[in-house]
Amino acid sequence: MKKIILFTGLFLCIGFASHAQSIFGKWKTIDDSTGKEKSIVDIYEEDGKVYGKVVEILNKDRQDVVCDKCEGAKKDKPVLGMVIIEGLHQDGDEYEGGTILDPEKGKEYKCKIWVDEDNSDILNVRGYIAFLFRTQEWHRVN
Repeated sequence: MKKIILFTGLFLCIGFASHAQSIFGKWKTIDDSTGKEKSIVDIYEEDGKVYGKVVEILNKDRQDVVCDKCEGAKKDKPVLGMVIIEGLHQDGDEYEGGTILDPEKGKEYKCKIWVDEDNSDILNVRGYIAFLFRTQEWHRVN
C-alpha cells in the first residue's frame, strides 16, 4: 500500500512540475512601454503548431477595437477573438518559427516564446526583425 501511495504522489508531483513549465493556457499581456495590462491571450496547440488568440480585452473602452492598421485578411477585423500568434514549433524549451502580430501597429514580427526559468508564471514573448527585438513579460492567468 505504501508503494502505491508513494508512486501516486511521485506521479502527481511530476505532473504538476511539467504543467508549471507549460506555455499553454491563458496569459495576461502587459504593455512594455506603459506597464498596463492589455489583454488575455489563450495559447494553444493545433496540428502540431502553437497559436495565441486574444480572448479578453481588459480596457473596457477598447472592447470593440479593430485592427485598422493591419493588412490582408485581418484588416478592420475585431482584435477580440483574433489569432495574434501563429505557427510556432517547439525547439527545446523555446517555441519559435512563427509570427506575432501587434494589432496596435498592424505589424507582424517573427516570434519566440519561452517560460521564464526563474518564474513559471511568466512567459517571455519576443517579437523580432533580423537582430532588432522587443521582449514582453506576460503573466499566467490561473
